[in-house]
Parts: sequence; structure tokens; C-alpha cells
Amino acid sequence: MSVRLKTKLSLGLIFLFVVILLFGILGLFYINRLSTEGRLVLQNNRESLVYGNNMLQALEDVHTNKDAIEQFRENLKRQQGNITEVGEKEATDDLTRLFSEWIADPSDSAAFPHIRRAIYKILELNENAILRKSEGAQHTAESAKNILTIIFTVLTLVAFTFIFNLPGIISDPIRNLSEGILEIARKNYKKRIYLKQDDEFGDLANAFNIMAGKLDEYESSNLAKIKFEKSRIETIINQMRDGIIGLDEKRNILFLNAVAEKLLGLREADISGSYAPDIALRNDLVRTLLQDDSSRKDLKIYADGKESYFSKDVLNVTNNESVIGQVIVLRNITPFHELNEAKTNFIATVSHELKTPLSSIKMSAKLLTDLRVGGLNDEQKELIRSITDDADRLLKITGELLNMSQLETGNIQLKMQAASPGDIVEQSIRAVLFQAQQRQIQIRTHVDEGLPPIQADVEKTSWVLINFLTNAIKYSPEGAEVEVDASRKNGKVEFTVRDQGKGIEEKYLPRIFERYFKVPGTHDRNGTGLGLSISKEFIEAQGGQIWVDSRIGEGSRFGFSFAAGG
Repeated sequence: MSVRLKTKLSLGLIFLFVVILLFGILGLFYINRLSTEGRLVLQNNRESLVYGNNMLQALEDVHTNKDAIEQFRENLKRQQGNITEVGEKEATDDLTRLFSEWIADPSDSAAFPHIRRAIYKILELNENAILRKSEGAQHTAESAKNILTIIFTVLTLVAFTFIFNLPGIISDPIRNLSEGILEIARKNYKKRIYLKQDDEFGDLANAFNIMAGKLDEYESSNLAKIKFEKSRIETIINQMRDGIIGLDEKRNILFLNAVAEKLLGLREADISGSYAPDIALRNDLVRTLLQDDSSRKDLKIYADGKESYFSKDVLNVTNNESVIGQVIVLRNITPFHELNEAKTNFIATVSHELKTPLSSIKMSAKLLTDLRVGGLNDEQKELIRSITDDADRLLKITGELLNMSQLETGNIQLKMQAASPGDIVEQSIRAVLFQAQQRQIQIRTHVDEGLPPIQADVEKTSWVLINFLTNAIKYSPEGAEVEVDASRKNGKVEFTVRDQGKGIEEKYLPRIFERYFKVPGTHDRNGTGLGLSISKEFIEAQGGQIWVDSRIGEGSRFGFSFAAGG
């Protein structure tokens, strides 16, 4: 039959409680008994001795002290009320009789010896009682001492047994369990705990062994699956055309696929587990990949025997919203670059080739309007005006395409020089004045006095301002006003164009300077959607800033700024 730990502790504590209780009860019993016996010795028998001695003294003083007889009578009376021993009553009665006979004849001194013997008899009885009771008290004390010594010894042995055994009964299983838990934490699922105890600790050890067995079974059953999945993922990663680099949360390199090995010129087996910044010290491409440069567009890397282009994507690996690693993906975008370059060259070639015949068509149309060539009827004049407008529109489109091709190929050339803000505004207004007059739009100009010159490419800056004015005129109702402003704010010279059109919805403003973007609902079929994008490139290439403010029903305000100083 197994005894539970709780039962063991309860029995031990009950035993100690019973022993302590018994020790206390016996101690109190014997102390009370000794106190009672001592009190009786000191009280009853001692009083009889005192009374007897007083009567003997009174008997001696009977001839010299007239109160001696009265004192004798008083002490005799007290003795009569303090009879506690066997034979003491008879001796007291005998003394009373002798005293009565003496009182009847006081002159008879022959009674004195008999009275003294009676008193001595009483004294002897009480003295013997005192000796007897003293021996009894001594015997009681010895018995109490022996019994309490035995109980104390037993209690001490039991206490020492508890001191040496109880901590081990509790601490040893706990230590074994702690060691087992640490082994499980180290993923040693083979660990088992064996306790020869049929108590709670034994149950806990059995539960631990069952848990460890389940974990071992789970680990064994999933290890093969994990290895298979790992091999499958490695195979997929190595078959990808993109370079893939895995880092842990401490930026140690976990893996490289085959493409990444070729690009970096490194082998995964040589650098796996290494600290990536240490590798970057001797590998320029690794150093570039580790840099957090969001402005970098594409990476040009020599691969496959030619200069290739790659885009870098950094993906965070998270677990419970905590970043536990990163994956750097190098996507090979060389085919797209080649297609884009071919497209750019084609557009540049076509635009350049179209520009010359379009200019000739425009010149020929202008010559046809000369009266020296011959007169034209109204229908012919309208046809020539339509030819001229179409030629102007095509020239504008080809100009924008040429500008865009320059921006994409990086062939844009800036002629930076000190320029007057007022001259740029005046030149831009002259270019669009005829267009504004056709729509009866009034252009209001405000240029602050004393504006400092700016460092800019006058031609391209004027082109941007002309583009802003052209759009403002296009989207303003007839008879409206367009405001052109040049002012100095916060150490910069700002150029702004405000129109009275219907405005642009806020959700479209972030995309207004993107290539080929057109605000839905404008129905502008003649534009390419490149004007504002080219404007942004021109301004930022000169170190300036460009922006737009607009609200539905309040018109739009386009602007750009340059640092003051020339």
C-alpha cells in the first residue's frame, strides 16, 4: 500500500504535535503536583509546628507572664482546627484534656510534664509528616524528570530524523525534476526520471516521462518531414533565377542560393554562419546589399558575361510581430532594361526623325498663308490653320518624347548659370500669351522686387513654367484669370502658377508627377501624360523642389523653388 507524501507529512506533523502536547500536559501535571505537595508541607504541618512551639513557650512563661495561659489556649484552639495527620487528633484531644485539668488546678505543676509530652507528640507527628511529604515530593520530581527526559529524548530523535530525512524526501525529487526539465529545454527528449516513490513526486516523475516520450515521438516523427521540406525549399531556391541571401536576426548569413553564389563570388559552405558585415569588409557587393539605401534604383552587376541589372528587395521574416531575420532578393531585370533601352532608343529615333519633316510642314503651311504665293479662300485658310495646329501639337509631343528619352538614358545636359527670376517669368508668359488671348484668359503677374538671381538652366526652367501655364490655361474656364508669382520664402525663390479650374481630387495628388498619368475625367486626348513628369525631372536635376496644391472647386497651384543666390 503506497503512502502519499501529503500523508507522510501529515503523520509526521501529527506525531510531533502529540509528543509536544503530551510533553506539555505531563510537565504541567507534575509541576502542579509538586506545587500542591510543597504548599501542604509549608502550610498545614508547619502551622502545627508553630502552634506547638508557641504552647511550649507559653507553658515556660506561665509564672512570669499573666497572658501565658490565654496564649496557650489560643494556640491550642488553632491546633484543634489544623489536624491533618493520623494520630494527631488523639494527641490533640489528650493535650486538651490535660490543659483542662491544669486550668482546674493551676497550682498543680505536676501536670506540666504530661502537657509537654502531649505537645511533643503533636510536633513529632507533623515533623514526620513533613519528612514523608518531602520524600514524596522528591519522588514525584524524580519521576517527572525521568518521564520528561524520555519524552525529550524521543522528541529529539524524531526531530533529528525529520531534519535529516524530510529535506531529502522533498529536495531530491525536485532536483531530479529540475535536471530533467533542463534536459528537455536542451531538446534532449531521451531524458527520463526514475523515482522509487509512490507519492506525488512519483506521479510527477511518471507524468514527466510521459511528456518526454511524447516530445521524443513528435520530434522523431517531424524531423524527417522538416528535413524533406528543407531539401525541397533549398531545391526551389537554387532553381530560381533570382539571387537569394538569408540572414538571421543578428545579421549572420544563413544561406545563399546558386545565383547569389555566382553574383557574390562566394561559396555558401565558406561563409554560412558568418557575420555579414565582416564579409562586407572584403566584398563590395555584400557591402552594397547591406546598405539601407532606399533611393538606390537598380544595381549594375557583371553577370553571365555582360553587364546585368538587378533590383534589390529586402523582406523581413517575422514571428509574432518580431523580426527574426531578413531575406535579400536580387531580381534579374536585365531583359526589362534591354527592352526599355530599345524602347527609349526607338522613341528618340522616331521623335528626332519626325521633328524635321514636321518643322518643314509647319514652315510650308506658313508660306502658304503668304499673299505673295497666292490668295486663299476661307476653306483653304481653315485647312492651313488645322495643319499648323496639328504640326504644333506633334512638335510638342516629339519634344516631350525627346526630353524623356534624354532623362531615361541619362543624357540630359544642364546649362547652369545665374538667371533672373523676373526674366524667366517674362519669357514664359510671352510663350503662352497668344494661347491665353485665344481663350480670353488674363494672366496676372507678381514678381517681388529685389529677388536675387538663381543658379538654373534657363531654357529648361522656362520650359517647366511654360508647361504649368499651358495646363492652367487649358483647364481654366474662358474669361478666367491665371496668377503667376515669383517670391522669396525661407531663403528660396519660389515660382507658382495658380488657375481657376475645377481642381484635382486629393487622392490623385501623389501621382500627379508620374509618367503617363492623367487625372481621370480630364478627357485630354492630345497630351502624353509626360509634361509634369519631365518638369519634375528638370527641376530636381537642378537641385530644386516641385509641388502641387489643389482642392476640388478651388483650382490648382503648381510651384517649384530654387535656393537663392547667384
